[in-house]
Amino acid sequence: MQVHDGLRAELAQIHDLIEQVATGEIDAGAARSHINTMTMRQNRWTLGVYCESYCRIVTTHHTLEDQSLFPWLRARDPRLSPVVDRLEQEHHVIHDVLEGVDRALVAYVGSPDGLAELRAAVDLLTDALLSHLSYEERELVEPLARLGFG
Repeated sequence: MQVHDGLRAELAQIHDLIEQVATGEIDAGAARSHINTMTMRQNRWTLGVYCESYCRIVTTHHTLEDQSLFPWLRARDPRLSPVVDRLEQEHHVIHDVLEGVDRALVAYVGSPDGLAELRAAVDLLTDALLSHLSYEERELVEPLARLGFG
């Protein structure tokens, strides 16, 4: 579940980046020397790259689970099928939410008026992903340990 802890930590960093952009804070280092408008563009670009990378990490994690872990669990303990079915459904929901974050990022980079939409999209991602991770851990930690995955 270290991967989940990493996802949670990076989700917190996304929230922090959004607040830095919202308040107009300047990034450390070379970005401090940019004029305000260039700094804001740099912050938006940095936020976009970070969010895109995070979305890719979540998608990769879910793909690995769908292709490797879940079939393995079904084969070892068919009683886990309802849990695995729910987790797979949640992966699709989270994928749609990630696409919403991407759309909100594009809107925000195009216009700073899109900050509220971006915040709402990331808040929805936070709710969906944290709920999903909690359910997965609650339902699979014991079976994974018992069945010897890892």
